[in-house]
Amino acid sequence: MSNRLAQATSPYLLQHADNPVDWYEWGEAAFAEARERDVPILLSVGYAACHWCHVMAHESFEDEQVAALMNRGFVAVKVDREERPDVDAVYMQATQAMTGHGGWPMTCLLTPTGQPFYCGTYFPRTQFLSLLQAITEVWDERREEVLTGADQITRRLLEATATASPDEARVPDEAMLASAVGRLAAQADTRHGGFGTAPKFPPSMTVQHLLRHHARTGSTAALDLVERTCEAMARGGIYDQLAGGFARYSVDEAWVVPHFEKMLYDNALLLRAYLHWYKATGEPLARRVVTETAQFLLRDLRTPEGGFAASLDADTDGVEGLTYVWTPAQLAEVLGAGDAARAAELLGVTESGTFEEGASTLRMLGDPPPEWPVWREHLLAARSRRPQPARDDKVVTSWNGLAIAALAEAGAVLEQAEWVEVAVTCADLLLATHTTTAQGPIRVLRASRDGRAGEPAGVADDYGNLAEGLLALHQATGHLRWLDVAGEILSSAVDQFSAPGGGFYDTAADAERLVLRLRGVSDNAEPCGTSSLAGALLTFSALTGERRGEAERAIAAGSATIGADPRFAGWFLTVAEAALGGPVQVAVAGEDASAAAMIAQARASTSPGLVLAYTPGHPLLADRPTVAGQSAAYVCRGRVCDLPVTSVADLRRSLTTA
Repeated sequence: MSNRLAQATSPYLLQHADNPVDWYEWGEAAFAEARERDVPILLSVGYAACHWCHVMAHESFEDEQVAALMNRGFVAVKVDREERPDVDAVYMQATQAMTGHGGWPMTCLLTPTGQPFYCGTYFPRTQFLSLLQAITEVWDERREEVLTGADQITRRLLEATATASPDEARVPDEAMLASAVGRLAAQADTRHGGFGTAPKFPPSMTVQHLLRHHARTGSTAALDLVERTCEAMARGGIYDQLAGGFARYSVDEAWVVPHFEKMLYDNALLLRAYLHWYKATGEPLARRVVTETAQFLLRDLRTPEGGFAASLDADTDGVEGLTYVWTPAQLAEVLGAGDAARAAELLGVTESGTFEEGASTLRMLGDPPPEWPVWREHLLAARSRRPQPARDDKVVTSWNGLAIAALAEAGAVLEQAEWVEVAVTCADLLLATHTTTAQGPIRVLRASRDGRAGEPAGVADDYGNLAEGLLALHQATGHLRWLDVAGEILSSAVDQFSAPGGGFYDTAADAERLVLRLRGVSDNAEPCGTSSLAGALLTFSALTGERRGEAERAIAAGSATIGADPRFAGWFLTVAEAALGGPVQVAVAGEDASAAAMIAQARASTSPGLVLAYTPGHPLLADRPTVAGQSAAYVCRGRVCDLPVTSVADLRRSLTTA
């Protein structure tokens, strides 16, 4: 018999709709029930592509004995962290504070007022049963201790997350940015690329930061870090050598074995990072990764409505990696013995295997031979006949904003009109389905599925990344509509999310009140709310002359994180490099072939955060006409402008002048 989750829009919640657990969705109904029954809340947070979430579901939430204990002693609440990142962030703070680590599935015990008093992550069935019994006894027999402890925990969390004063934050200067690069170099894995040790996550925003630092300063050290990391990932098992796209992370330090889930945000960010690597160096491997990753997004993640699905599962039929790994015999079945032996050497497929049960992940250990396109086609066709991982097809505003930005910019630079058209369709969907003006200024919703928006309100990064995507789309198409709507979204975000001392809260002023109202000042797998809005505000200010001060205050809010560990300030540093570099503004007046060539030259520039305007009526073209009947480009850095130029060669020289 289905429980309350049967009506959910989240695919993750729907996975639990037939559990014997009497699940509630997060909301007042669950807390009212807990108060009425005088029992704790058992909060379980996860997401559809999470391997260990599936394991705990099979072991515990599908088990009648476990469900009976949960139903008798608790109000059980299931949350999709991708649909409610605000809830996830609050209780992840508590989990990390109590245990020293975090992750999913996340399991938290709360009072009926939402205060946490016990937190953890994955619990095996036996341990989980013991926990449920112990918590029930403590709640019944030592209630006052539990409530006092929950009060103390909440107070400490409030103190730990208090907003910094304005005096503690400053816009990063040259010295701070140079220091960040030096500290990243000290943390770099000089053998395998990337930073730190296993598990190893793709440092997409750090790559962007280092590329911008190289472009602004000429730092070869920054470029070396990028090239070592990007080549290692592109040749490793974390990259899907057949279908394109990246997995969430590598379980080893050499990028050989991935955790096989594929996330939209990773691939959108990495597509853009590899595009910028290509722009900086012309590296063919970078261009190939851009092309294949864009094809992966369009082929495997695009929804019928024109958006992009959140993820592909790590598991296939309950087995991690089943779709993706190969043995020498399986290669021979597809390619024949002779070609299979050569392909196995190229792809690192061995008799002993690099994964489980003698199977291997595919890597690219050398340069692809002439036969590779045919091999790849046959292997991908054979793989497509295997069972496939499930897809979480909800459309998340923030991540789709990142995809719009990546496809719009890559499509414009590489002259792939289809990618830009797909980005336009996605933007149209988000504006039609994920935004509302019912209560006045434009407001953003978090997600939709099958064209139907869910109830959760957008958080700060939904606003920031959607605006970022629209601003990239404006520059790719020239259409002023996207600039105008981005301005409306940013205005609404500033009104609803601004925090004292600079930066932005994760949730809007009129959002549901949780036990903490957090301010995102640390980038993790994707830009946090403050850094995403900082980047969009800076780009908007360069395009319009408005909101520069708000952008700088938001950048400054990340200075403490930059000082503590630049690996967790990747997007803050990316935006800071653009701010210190101007960012460069290029306005092209004219509509002939010469103007088109200068537009292409501006797009090819590696200048940090460069903005481009070429549409009549654009703010940057006010009082900037053609010159003596010739198309002209106007280049400015901050408040300093060069004389207009009328040739591609002169524009190239202007853009490469420090």
